[in-house]
Amino acid sequence: MELRQLRYFVTVVEEANFTRAAARLHLAQPGLSAQIRQLERELGQQLLDRGSRSVTLTEVGAAVLPHARTALAAAERVTATVDEFTGLLRGHVRVGCVSGTASEDFDIATVLADFHDDHPQVGISLTEDTSENMLAAVRGGELDIALIGLTGAEIGDDIGVDVVLDTPVVAAVAADGGSGRITLAELRDHPLICLPRGTGIRGVLDRACAAAGFEPDVAFEAAAPPLLLLLAARGLGIAVVPALTPTEAEAFGVRVRPIIEPELHGQLALAWRRDRPDSPAAKVLLGQLRIGLSGS
Repeated sequence: MELRQLRYFVTVVEEANFTRAAARLHLAQPGLSAQIRQLERELGQQLLDRGSRSVTLTEVGAAVLPHARTALAAAERVTATVDEFTGLLRGHVRVGCVSGTASEDFDIATVLADFHDDHPQVGISLTEDTSENMLAAVRGGELDIALIGLTGAEIGDDIGVDVVLDTPVVAAVAADGGSGRITLAELRDHPLICLPRGTGIRGVLDRACAAAGFEPDVAFEAAAPPLLLLLAARGLGIAVVPALTPTEAEAFGVRVRPIIEPELHGQLALAWRRDRPDSPAAKVLLGQLRIGLSGS
């Protein structure tokens, strides 16, 4: 029996499907299936029931699963202990970043570059996606750290969260689109221009509208806030976006109207798994991201 076979077994159980497990492990499906069959032969028992659409645990497999997870966690702790003792960082850290957050004012690229300079033996991967997908990837073990937008919904005790930015959510209108504050209820009567579902600010808006008893009339969606502002400037609707400086508003040709009753806030936060051991490299990078992004 090998640790990699236990890792394969656990991954198949988590995905409930050999094809998805193979993709997550970057293996060919026939090879993965062969390794699981070899593990079952060595144990003398069938661990998985292979259905046409999903894979489920047998009674023996259910009894073996917690021990397999314990063995894998112990192996990770052995490697982490040696790395911490020698002061060596190595391995690979997978980072997720919600679309549209990387900028000069919120410079995740510099933090990653500085980390790479200090620890060249650590590989880093960066992906962009919606906050909803990033949170699912952290929970599923596909990402070590993610920068996500919070919606106000409960996340769960298994996920650690550190807010690095809290900003008002405002309405951006064309230059002749009125001035002064605008209530959430008043937005009901206007076409809105918003980030797509699954993003933090869209989640904040949808939850607030639901609490007020209506569904927002979203006419345009885009992942890039600058495009939302350009559409608003042309009078195609009201853009619901993070707060803008006067200079930014002037550059895009929009007027900013604070949203009230209630005031809405968008929050960006670093998220990671609390209930599984982090690699030393992931711990160090998380610390640098918390310092670097909080000071942006």
